[in-house]
Amino acid sequence: MSASTTRGPVHGTWEPHPAARWEDAFLSGNGRHGTLVFGDPNDDRVIVTHHTLVRPNGSDTRPPRLAAGLAALQDRLLAGDLTAAEDFTDGRPHQWVQPFHPAFQVRVRQPSGAGRQYAYRRCVDFATGVVEATCGQWTSRVFVSRADDVIVQHVTAPGLTLDLSLDHRLPGAPAGLGIGHGAVLTPEGALLSLRARYPDSDRAFTGVTLVAVTGGTTTLTPPGVHAEGAAAVLLLTRVRRHTGELDVVAEGRSLRELPAEYDELLDRHLALHRTAYHRVTLDLAADPAERALPGSELLKRTRSAALLERLFAAGRYHLLSASGLNPPRLTGLWTGDWNTAWSGAFTNDANLNLQTSSAAAAALPEVTEALASLVHRQLPHWRDNAAAVFGTRGVVAPAHTDGESGHSYHFSREYPLHLWTAGADWLLKPLVDHDETRGERDPRTAAALAEVARFYEDFLTREDRHGHLVVVPSYSPENRPANASWGTLNAAMDLSAARHALRTAADYHPGTPDADRWRALADRLPPHRTNEDGALAEWAWPGLQDSYDHRHLSHLYGVWPLDEITPYDTPGLAAAAHRALTLRGAENDSAHGHLHHALVAARLRDGERVAHALGQVLDGDFFHASLMSAHYPNRDVYNADAAHTLPAVLIETLVQSTPHRLVLLPALPTAYPSGELRGVRTRFGADLDLVWSPDGARAVLRPTRTLRIELRTSSGAEPLDLVAGEDHALALREW
Repeated sequence: MSASTTRGPVHGTWEPHPAARWEDAFLSGNGRHGTLVFGDPNDDRVIVTHHTLVRPNGSDTRPPRLAAGLAALQDRLLAGDLTAAEDFTDGRPHQWVQPFHPAFQVRVRQPSGAGRQYAYRRCVDFATGVVEATCGQWTSRVFVSRADDVIVQHVTAPGLTLDLSLDHRLPGAPAGLGIGHGAVLTPEGALLSLRARYPDSDRAFTGVTLVAVTGGTTTLTPPGVHAEGAAAVLLLTRVRRHTGELDVVAEGRSLRELPAEYDELLDRHLALHRTAYHRVTLDLAADPAERALPGSELLKRTRSAALLERLFAAGRYHLLSASGLNPPRLTGLWTGDWNTAWSGAFTNDANLNLQTSSAAAAALPEVTEALASLVHRQLPHWRDNAAAVFGTRGVVAPAHTDGESGHSYHFSREYPLHLWTAGADWLLKPLVDHDETRGERDPRTAAALAEVARFYEDFLTREDRHGHLVVVPSYSPENRPANASWGTLNAAMDLSAARHALRTAADYHPGTPDADRWRALADRLPPHRTNEDGALAEWAWPGLQDSYDHRHLSHLYGVWPLDEITPYDTPGLAAAAHRALTLRGAENDSAHGHLHHALVAARLRDGERVAHALGQVLDGDFFHASLMSAHYPNRDVYNADAAHTLPAVLIETLVQSTPHRLVLLPALPTAYPSGELRGVRTRFGADLDLVWSPDGARAVLRPTRTLRIELRTSSGAEPLDLVAGEDHALALREW
């Protein structure tokens, strides 16, 4: 844990014992490589992961070619056949995407019992990404370099006697995994390698570790190395996934070209990681004694302000660490088991979107760029989806991806995910938010939005009796009407996504005929429907009945993350949305459902409902000692949803922004009457610091452009003029 005192928030966490389970291992990562560090001085294990490690599983990754039958399906649905979409498939069985898995563990073993008589401490410093374990004079430090894309482990103690090896034996590793080891001595140190070929595949991955020993003697003990009487050992590790053979000699040479000193490697990394981490901080005026507690003890104090401070800091740290080549998976960048739930996929119909929801406001453009990297790599496959399933131009995003294929091939009768058309808009929304914070439009985002708009031009061809366009077929993840099948008409999410995508694409292409055409198309979509319970209906098609007990809140997409439905601009719809939220059940108590609920409640200014949803997660034992979360209560199923989404929830209770509006303290739970939030970025181009207490609140805005916005507080609305480069201070007597 960092050296910061308990007078302010603690930017790290610690434990008084090594991790006994991989779920409790402390985490480090650079968005490509990841590590899970146990910190045992007698058998220090560092599990290595990499975003590219997905196991071939023989899935047929082609999107289903169904376009020829689309018109007939639309006819049947419009005629009232509410089960028509159940046979709109190509007959394939349900297929999961390729599952994410760990590579191996780096093991550093001392003679049995060494060091056990000394005091022990294991910690992770969020500001540096360093996981450190100490026991007497023995110290182990691990971080994953953003500068050099290498895992760095440094072990020091007088007279070290160690056995070092790469060990593939992790839970769930397939029996047919073809393993090959290598160990050679070079002038720079021992070079260890582990090659693993997947069963029945030409694909493999190889890990290479350079072991540099200071002092003492080094002896090869294939497949490992033995060090005797050493003062320090530096290990540098990389993993590559490949087809055929990998040149281990060349990989070793690239490691030998890196700096040979731990401190130099760390300094290069800190210039990138520390800068990103410190951009935003949250202080809830917590009890200093609670701030000093180890994480496992603090987690027992579920209403502690210190707990929320630490989870906020850990959430931003883990989110940053998991984002680089890709954004975070269901498990972030980490797993210690080959049998990852739901394949450890990128799940685009809620989970990935929730995890990345704080990127713009929490000043993590690295996360947005990681998401953009995934999106832009997969656009050719999204085009295939649109053409194969719907016979259109443009793009349709899949609900699941392993990071390689962007094709829609994960679907079944109960989960007709190939019918879901709103995914591209949801995945592009954080990229649009990012453009708004910086005041520039990325041409890549503009091009992707144009492709989404072209899809809707070709797809939205049917009308209802009022002349409104109909989204048919339509799907509300992952729910169904009480009186119909899953594939239906006019799901509220599909309506909101189509309107938003068309209008945003028009905004990115001003003054063009395309823009005029897209806006006109958006205006022809039907309004949302309020049902007999006074709630915003999940399906705007008359006669479709709501199913309230479900973990997803897809129908409230217009409230969050969009700004289509707000208490200020559309109070009637906001009231209906609030009624829909109060009627929504928690179904299976999944963490993402509770925090999605909290995000919608914050937009609707319901602080009590935010507090209740947060309480369900904090009281439900969702967090491991690592401060990574689980999908279900009682730490069941390792999953990053809660860990990565919680910072967004806390920010939304304090600050909300659009390109023309700032809302201060809209939904802060009463349990946190004082605090400071610093460095938040707004969508109108200003950084913001906020301080609040029972006596009032103060905010300082640092705008990068000149404009007039609307300021919203509990007292109402007023215009606010901002000038680029001039700080603007606000004082609120009430909030």
